[in-house]
Amino acid sequence: MRFKVGDKVNFLNESGGGTVVAIIDQRLVKIETTDGFEMPVLSADLIIDSRSQGQDEQMFTPSFPGITAKPKAEEEIAEEFISEINPWGNIKEEKGIYLAFEPHEQQWVLTGEIDVLLINHTSNEILYSLFLQRNGEIKGIDYSSVPANSKIVLDTISRDDIENWTKGVLQVLLFNDSPAKIYLPVHSVIDIKTNRFFKEGSFQTNTLLQGKALIITIATMSELQASTDTDLERKFGTKVKAEIAQPVKEKALIDKHKSGMDEAVVDLHIAEIIDNIAGLSSHDMFNLQLDYFRKTLESAIKNEYQKVTFIHGVGNGVLKNAIIKEMENYEVLENRMASISKFGVGAVDVMIKSTSEQQ
Repeated sequence: MRFKVGDKVNFLNESGGGTVVAIIDQRLVKIETTDGFEMPVLSADLIIDSRSQGQDEQMFTPSFPGITAKPKAEEEIAEEFISEINPWGNIKEEKGIYLAFEPHEQQWVLTGEIDVLLINHTSNEILYSLFLQRNGEIKGIDYSSVPANSKIVLDTISRDDIENWTKGVLQVLLFNDSPAKIYLPVHSVIDIKTNRFFKEGSFQTNTLLQGKALIITIATMSELQASTDTDLERKFGTKVKAEIAQPVKEKALIDKHKSGMDEAVVDLHIAEIIDNIAGLSSHDMFNLQLDYFRKTLESAIKNEYQKVTFIHGVGNGVLKNAIIKEMENYEVLENRMASISKFGVGAVDVMIKSTSEQQ
């Protein structure tokens, strides 16, 4: 159940209650108890005090001759769905604008409803327009503003609605009373593979929200294009070319070694990892090779690769044995000797189980 500031509520599992004084996020609110204490409470542990329903508006709605009470403004309704970004911890994600798909109940990651959020992790207010593809046509879905360092719940959707949120366009303007820079509009194309919503690995722990979510980067501050308007341009009447700031997805480490669909080949020979080995001992080089193995393997698992071939060379077998020992720390892996015709006897295939295979 969603609450708004001013709602009178009772505790679901114990006696007592109070009044909602702040919305922390879509699952957590702050209430002031009847004893005058303020405390954060999960929305799921609260219920509206039915005795107060219908009374507040009658009590506080002014009545003047010839004036009809107006319904609540859209802006007021929108404010109910705006809250501060993760007020309980430090945010590690880069400053920017993000689209997030967060399971409404974290225990139902792959089956329950999903909250769609627009996250403004910048020091600017943003004005946004959202367009989505519906039945082959682009439809204007929503437009509003989000304060600095805040997030807004755009919608709560069922699994059947996911298809309607995979393709579209999000346009954003940044506003600040005293801007250090004026940024050009953001025009970001939304194109999400539907199957990502049905893979548990797609929903990652993050510091923007309280729970796991599928996070889509719309634009980071470092990627935004600032407009320029120098005295010389004003003098000669030249116009600044408005370039659209396109979000750039950081390339995964394993993608540098991609050899096919969900497959990669990683050469662990030291000359392939660093350019200059001067001054390195054999122990130093071994540690570099093993560290690179760990990093590329983690990247492959995170990005749902199915097979990675690691070329360890023949040598004395120390690196090969260390790799096999390292793989014992992962339950999702299987290994076998790589193709001798392709790699000789100095390589191993690492097979990564998919999420469905792990269950």
